[in-house]
Amino acid sequence: MLRIHFTAEDLGRTRMAGGPLPMWETILSLHRLQRADGGPLLKQWRRSVCPELPRAWKPLAALVPPQGYFPDFLTPPQAELDEALDRILHTPRTELGRDMDALAQDRAPSPWIRDLGEGRAPALAALGAAVTAYHRTAIAPYWDAILAQARRSRVRAAEAALGEGTTGMLTSLPLPTRWQGRTLEIAYPVEQDLHLEGRGLLLVPSFFCLGTGVTLLHHEDTPVLVHPVDHHAPDDVPRPNPDERRQALAALLGHARAAVLEALRSGGTTTELARRAGVLPSSASQHTTVLRNAGLVRSVRRGRTVVHSLTPLGTTLLRCGSLPRS
Repeated sequence: MLRIHFTAEDLGRTRMAGGPLPMWETILSLHRLQRADGGPLLKQWRRSVCPELPRAWKPLAALVPPQGYFPDFLTPPQAELDEALDRILHTPRTELGRDMDALAQDRAPSPWIRDLGEGRAPALAALGAAVTAYHRTAIAPYWDAILAQARRSRVRAAEAALGEGTTGMLTSLPLPTRWQGRTLEIAYPVEQDLHLEGRGLLLVPSFFCLGTGVTLLHHEDTPVLVHPVDHHAPDDVPRPNPDERRQALAALLGHARAAVLEALRSGGTTTELARRAGVLPSSASQHTTVLRNAGLVRSVRRGRTVVHSLTPLGTTLLRCGSLPRS
């Protein structure tokens, strides 16, 4: 049981984050990946992600087991990945050692874990590479869809806050909760008390959080409660096979433009895209302009040539809707 103890000041300072936070989604998605649980949307996500994960992500598995404690320092509150990663890599050594000691309560630490707890540069560099590689493959291509899923929960919580105040907002969350005086009780896998002491509570919606909320073991700054969001997806729609996806994309964009988008998987100049897509360079140029204006492609001039690449939205569209959009 998690017991969150509020004062009157805490109720006034409780608020909801603007949306999911990149490192919370990164870490909690590792639970879903390793435990293979969740509904149709998470199954679709795993089917898309697992074949493409690079080896560089593996050190994260040593820090984030399928269930149970993971180090607090891995989930800073920054809303941009670069800022969050910078915060992680500059975690004070005392915090690293504290979190690695807590992790060692459940398993014997590896040499890399010990080096990380001591703040050694090679261990931190390996951690940064693992986070970057994993996030690029497992989170970034789906970010717009994750935001869309979380937006529904934020709207519902906001409506509850308008009608019933902070207590209404807290009980509107998709969590098993119960008020006892000014203490909010939440079903939790371990016994834990969180005394807010006037700092308020930051509510963070998460696509990859399931069943119960998640909080930190230590709260030096603003206490956080990460909570699940309702997943909205047609349970009876099967995932299309690659041929069906290509046909659907061609029906949406037209065969030539879909071929150019497909050619953009590995990026390239207009001439290279034209050759891969089997169209004239002038036609490839027209199609990339349309795709760029739609936010699917970014183009960067390098000398006399222009190099094109997919945006995260373009990558998601090319995957043909592994997660639905609102």
